[in-house]
Amino acid sequence: MNLASLLAQLQLTDSAFPSGLYTLSHGLEGYIQSGLAGPADLPGLLADLLRHAVGPGDATALVLAHRAAAEGDWDRLVAADRRLHAVKLTRELRSAATRTGRQVLDTAGRVFGGPAAGKLADLVRAGATPGNHAVVVGTVHAGLGVPERQAVAGDLFAFASSWTAAAVRMGRVDFRQAQAILYGAHPDIARAAAIALAARSPYDIHASVPLADIVSAAHERAEARLFTT
Repeated sequence: MNLASLLAQLQLTDSAFPSGLYTLSHGLEGYIQSGLAGPADLPGLLADLLRHAVGPGDATALVLAHRAAAEGDWDRLVAADRRLHAVKLTRELRSAATRTGRQVLDTAGRVFGGPAAGKLADLVRAGATPGNHAVVVGTVHAGLGVPERQAVAGDLFAFASSWTAAAVRMGRVDFRQAQAILYGAHPDIARAAAIALAARSPYDIHASVPLADIVSAAHERAEARLFTT
């Protein structure tokens, strides 16, 4: 991985990049509203999401999209994108994934350019593929020359960082406790990356977090919400 690719990855995954991730709690607000997320519960909740949702779901789709974009296999990329969309069971999760994905795609196209991002943007505009966030990031990283291992690790870390930042904004923990939770999640991030890197087919994309789906469905109908998920 050359320095130019590393710098581009750092820019793309930085919290200042206008992806819209700051509007997401990744389900945490729903857990809090349901009384299921006290401070002591947070490390376990994050670990469950990494192991059973983000790793086999979004991270796996990112890896498959990265490979497909690098090889110019757009049918395979679309298949991965559609599969990821299908395993997101609630409306707010599907909507958030495509909204942030399209925002990243638009900004990355303007900032980084490149044929991979341009091709995916054409497919999304034509309605051929949903444009989920993970698929967009995988495609952009491929176009920037970021290796798939670094791409998936960086995006998983960005997810965990966004999740712990949401916990701070909702007053569950302070910023030091959040950093301890994030550091403690490193082994689960590495495990989730390994799961994703072992994928070979869109059928490897899956998620099994029924409680998270239930609180997300309730969160959609909440009278007051700080976050969109």
